[in-house]
Amino acid sequence: MTTPPTADVSVRVAWADDAEAIAAVQVRAWQVLYADVLPADTLPSDPEPVAAAWRASLVKPEDARSRVLVALERNRVTGFVLTGAAADPDADPVVDGELSELTLDPVERRKGHGSRLLQAAVDTLVADRFRRAVTWVVASDDDQRRFLTEAGWAPDGAHRELDLDGTGATRVKQIRLHTAIGA
Repeated sequence: MTTPPTADVSVRVAWADDAEAIAAVQVRAWQVLYADVLPADTLPSDPEPVAAAWRASLVKPEDARSRVLVALERNRVTGFVLTGAAADPDADPVVDGELSELTLDPVERRKGHGSRLLQAAVDTLVADRFRRAVTWVVASDDDQRRFLTEAGWAPDGAHRELDLDGTGATRVKQIRLHTAIGA
């Protein structure tokens, strides 16, 4: 009896060589995710400058607990997540970890990559000895909020409005979700 083939999918820590692929995923995803939230001219369309920023951050992370994880199908990056200490004023950076971004290529959604990334991110935060995880989601992003709440995350009552261009013309409302992790 033969065994059916299994998908070649995984999650690993990102390397500097992944910068171009991460940037390409981010640019494609943001064009879709923020189309109804931000003016089109404020969204990056060229992945090259985005890749340069990714390369710099992957070569020299801000903090020893700052991580970028990538979801892979074979050797192709399908999404990424950023983890680290929570930066909110009410957060305890020893106890509270944060997913500062969880992004999937739009054509790769609903294939399990997001679930694998989320689990790997939580495992990474636990390994870094955080006991609670938080993340901010765009208030109107029902899909992301549903994905996280179905995984056990819940709103903690915090909300914020980001002024993305400094003029007040481009504002994004977000809510914070949290979950207990680790002991």
